[in-house]
Amino acid sequence: MQEILSQNEIDSLLEALTTGKLDVEEIKHTAAPTPSKPYDFRRPNKFSKEHLRSLEMLHQNFARLLSSFFSGYLRASINIEVASVGQMIYEEFMRSIPSPTVLTIFQCRPLEGAAIMETNSQVVFPLIDLMFGGPGTATDKTRELTDIEITVVRRLYQRVLENLSAAWHDLYEIEPEIEGIETNPRMQQMYSPNEVVALITFSVSIEEEPRGLINLCIPYIVLEPVISRLSVRQQFIRQTGGPKEEEAKWIKHWLGYSNVGMDVILGEASITIRDFIQLQTDDVLMLSRKIDHDLELYVENELKFGVQAGRVNKNLAVQVVALIEGDRDNG
Repeated sequence: MQEILSQNEIDSLLEALTTGKLDVEEIKHTAAPTPSKPYDFRRPNKFSKEHLRSLEMLHQNFARLLSSFFSGYLRASINIEVASVGQMIYEEFMRSIPSPTVLTIFQCRPLEGAAIMETNSQVVFPLIDLMFGGPGTATDKTRELTDIEITVVRRLYQRVLENLSAAWHDLYEIEPEIEGIETNPRMQQMYSPNEVVALITFSVSIEEEPRGLINLCIPYIVLEPVISRLSVRQQFIRQTGGPKEEEAKWIKHWLGYSNVGMDVILGEASITIRDFIQLQTDDVLMLSRKIDHDLELYVENELKFGVQAGRVNKNLAVQVVALIEGDRDNG
């Protein structure tokens, strides 16, 4: 940790140097060298640990949504979990994936640029098999997808990206749209080889049997407009922020359909049981409340308002004239 010298300390140091009391060569030999850190300019670290941690939490939610979607849609036990989250350059990512594979290239509008979701053949073929009513077994033969299979996968992955949009809802509103599906990773030179990308890897199990991996590759230039939202501070602000106008509107709408019990107390009187039994029509009881005092209106047995009695057309009614608090036990 560096210390900041005061003006007096600086003056004393300069005086010692000019008078010879302090030897410059001695300082050079005794000063501890600052340790250096290697930095590869071909692989700059644009994502901090905090950014990667936020991406991991964000896509853990995506993995849960995807597991529920696949299990319900394909009627099989499918479990998807986040295996790792890291950063690398685009060229390394392309070299690391097998060929053939399935590359789903999609836009995340309104963000600029395209992202890639790569699905291994060990995952794609069982999913296709389940969609056509099969048991979800994997094929030992490595081959490219047919045109019919690509059409089926395109429709399936459009639904997958809808779940990605739902997982991103709290971070940023995106509308993923598939640009194309390719099988040869060597032909996809969408970005510079040294472009930094965030790589989220998901492990896939079908009927509790590990099948393969799904890789989500998001270049830094795509995430750059929202990179500040990945900090813990920004997440805290979003979580503690007030409700959106649309949410408040719907809350008020549904509250309007809630049933609430309301009682108005005209007053109280104490009489004997004998007098109570002998009460007849047109008998008069003297209440404890005076005519110029407000009546009490209880909402779900809690005293809330002072009201005045009256009529609306031919119906008995009350008008709220005061706000008071209490309940029937201590009001």
